[in-house]
Amino acid sequence: MSSSTIQQDLMTLLNGMKQQQLAAAPVSSKVRKDRLQRSLKLIRENHKALAQAMNEDFGQRSLYQSNVADMVTTCKMLQHAIDHLDGWMQAEQTTAPDPDMRTEIQYQPLGVIGVISPWNFPINLAFGPLAGIFAAGNTAMLKPSELTPKTSELLAELVGRYFSPSELTVVLGDADVGQAFSGLPFDHLVFTGSTAVGKHVMRAAAENLVPVTLELGGKSPVMVAKHADLSKAVARTWTIKTFNAGQICLSPDYVLLPEEQRHAFKKQSIEFLAATFPSIQNNPDYTAIINERHYQRLLSLLEDARQKGAEIVNLGPSGEPAFDGNSRKIAPHLVLGASDEMAIMQEEIFGPLLPVCFYQEEAEAVHYINEHPRPLAAYYFGEDADAQQQFAQQTTSGALVINDVMTHVSIDELPFGGVGASGMGAYHGIHGFRQFSHAKPVVVQSEAGVSNLRLRAPYDDKLAAIDAFFNN
Repeated sequence: MSSSTIQQDLMTLLNGMKQQQLAAAPVSSKVRKDRLQRSLKLIRENHKALAQAMNEDFGQRSLYQSNVADMVTTCKMLQHAIDHLDGWMQAEQTTAPDPDMRTEIQYQPLGVIGVISPWNFPINLAFGPLAGIFAAGNTAMLKPSELTPKTSELLAELVGRYFSPSELTVVLGDADVGQAFSGLPFDHLVFTGSTAVGKHVMRAAAENLVPVTLELGGKSPVMVAKHADLSKAVARTWTIKTFNAGQICLSPDYVLLPEEQRHAFKKQSIEFLAATFPSIQNNPDYTAIINERHYQRLLSLLEDARQKGAEIVNLGPSGEPAFDGNSRKIAPHLVLGASDEMAIMQEEIFGPLLPVCFYQEEAEAVHYINEHPRPLAAYYFGEDADAQQQFAQQTTSGALVINDVMTHVSIDELPFGGVGASGMGAYHGIHGFRQFSHAKPVVVQSEAGVSNLRLRAPYDDKLAAIDAFFNN
């Protein structure tokens, strides 16, 4: 199918959805809650099939991780929206300049929202945005990743079963379909993926002046302060670095560590991984790399770092290969003494490899973070409250988590989003509702119409008030 045919078919689909969205306005609380409840029902009733599809797409994906991150967390997001929707929909009263004038902000649906979701959490990163999209009264077109074909096909089948095409439609296809999708004149477009692809998506959306929410990634740092609890930092960093085999946009991408703690960090990492993953290759708790291309990319990052002087530490169990092309499983690795000339420090890793950079003074580590593109999250380990606050004030990131990693993403009251190269816009909870709404100011003029009268000619008798204003 030619690109022009794809574009035409998608435009026909979008135009039909826009017409039905307009005809159905206004969208009541009852309709919004029903869509959220059906989303919840879709996941609850099919969580086993969805987890199995993800397992097949990855070649091996922890069923526990799929259920926790893709299903349970997403259900909680949808339920949170249901529970709070009536309050979110209330107009926000504001202070008017005249006591007889009424002013407020009404939150109005934008229309039809496009969602391009990635492969690493194919349910969470599809229905997570949809929680805010449906709560705000919109409908949506969803383009899931072609890298998880079984999950995407099942998702399309289930959406067709639980939703009418005017509410939610799934568009399947490869990168050409994704490119055409990102060029559609949506009322808003949500993209979750890499910074490089995000630039293309934003450029395509700009042709139609489509506002975008970009959830990208980048290199989220872990800074370990000199007097931090090292065992806490090791355990909590590796817990997330090995979750989904590090294939998470919020995964810790590198560690800034006091040089004198090099051997202790290495020793404690070996001990922690031995306790949590006594086996890798035959362990159903350990997830495979999504495909051969990403598998080979990660191995090349390791080899490049080795050739450029880093100490590579395999944290997998002895007696097992560090990596296996058949399983596409790579054991966790430390890359000690990482530096900027290494490829592993120039791109988001998206795998179980953890570079460690050493510093002498903490100001040096903060400077390093600030000299690089702003990350989706920053993680700081240290017990001193003043130092924590200083780090928060001196660095800019999509989020900051102190003495843990990635905790913020499951707290619905907090916005989830990036800044600079790690993205723009945020959602989750009320922040998603507002992101996918138009905040429309409404003014009801007073009977006297004072603000109107002061603009009415002639002006001679009004100049004295102007003089009084500037001389006050």
